[in-house]
Amino acid sequence: MTIRVAVAARNAGLDAIFDRANAGSGPGTIKIYTGSQVATADTAEAGTLLVTFTLADPAFSAAASGIKDLDADPDLTATAAATGTAGWARCEDSDGVNVFDGSVGTSSTDFIINSTSITSGQTVNLTLGAITAPA
Repeated sequence: MTIRVAVAARNAGLDAIFDRANAGSGPGTIKIYTGSQVATADTAEAGTLLVTFTLADPAFSAAASGIKDLDADPDLTATAAATGTAGWARCEDSDGVNVFDGSVGTSSTDFIINSTSITSGQTVNLTLGAITAPA
């Protein structure tokens, strides 16, 4: 037998998870690292921190149709702190507490940036962040 989750329950679950990104006294962040994504969101970061985006507060719109979108309109921009190839992303609340990790790239990933080839001092654009809960 296959478990299927109703859209309303998927939305509620996404809202509960992503509201943690809004925890703390200020806005959360999305940090882009080099290398392979770590095993879990509770695992210490690995790779070089390339760029940190400061999110809106709150950072995410209400989930709809089982999808949670990052408020990135207009695009979020940040200046790269290091040079390397973007490999994965981590979202933290304003207190630096890990919330979730995701894939990063220029298409078909959890977080869409303008280029995965990042040079220190370069402006990087985060154009989209969307997570879909499985049905």
